[in-house]
Amino acid sequence: MSFGNRFFLSLFLGITISRFSRCNQVVLLDTTSVLGELGWKTYPINGWDAITEMDEHNRPIHTFQVCNVMEPNQNNWLRSNWISRQAAQKIYVELRFTLRDCNSIPWVSGTCKETFNLFYHEMDEAHGVKFKPSQYTKIDTIAADESFTQMDLGDRILKLNTEVREVGPMTKKGFYLAFQDIGACIALVSVRVYYKKCPFTLMNLASFPDTVPRVDSSSLVEVRGACIDHAEERDTPKLFCGADGDWLVPLGRCVCSVGYEEIDGSCVGKCFEPIFSISLLHSL
Repeated sequence: MSFGNRFFLSLFLGITISRFSRCNQVVLLDTTSVLGELGWKTYPINGWDAITEMDEHNRPIHTFQVCNVMEPNQNNWLRSNWISRQAAQKIYVELRFTLRDCNSIPWVSGTCKETFNLFYHEMDEAHGVKFKPSQYTKIDTIAADESFTQMDLGDRILKLNTEVREVGPMTKKGFYLAFQDIGACIALVSVRVYYKKCPFTLMNLASFPDTVPRVDSSSLVEVRGACIDHAEERDTPKLFCGADGDWLVPLGRCVCSVGYEEIDGSCVGKCFEPIFSISLLHSL
């Protein structure tokens, strides 16, 4: 067992991972929902360690850990599988991780780091060629808002950090993610990759389809709505899809056709009760 695993294993035995989704997010990858092995590659082999624990519902938690802080000049890479971008023009990468405070590790001088690097590489299909770091584009250097210490280990306190980075515009059919360790003591707890959309909605008696925002966050996508059954346009119904997957600026509307009335967002046929006129004839 490596130096790093001795720090992390006891800490992760009681880990609880929240799994959630939002209606305006399309998830391309969520490591917390993968039941089998992830199959991610490490370079060199003895760099990152893949560790699988079980959560409170007996579902696997896949973590990748590295803590080679005693040796200088670390250059450890972890690469994901190929990820299809589907309809995404811009993707979001959410990382949850823990990181050890270098000052809390005894006998470590300048070899310990407190950051790691995130990269990506676009490809039209998965490839089996040798991993070449030079082909990967750096997204950002990732640092922790909170790092844990030896005291936290003793108290079994897990300080999870969450960082989200945007990547785009995407032009090829898919991509790889890569994580570079340069000498940190870190556990990558989960990776979630998604893109945003304005979800299907009904407004002003018109329906609007799922719509992917533009990469340019200052530009809105104009979407024309289609009147629901038994409705017709009064003014052309429109919505605008914003960069965060929110519908904005509703314009125009549909109205129920003759013989129908609006009830709870639908056009329902009116009920006509027959009117009977009874004439009473009196004989004089």
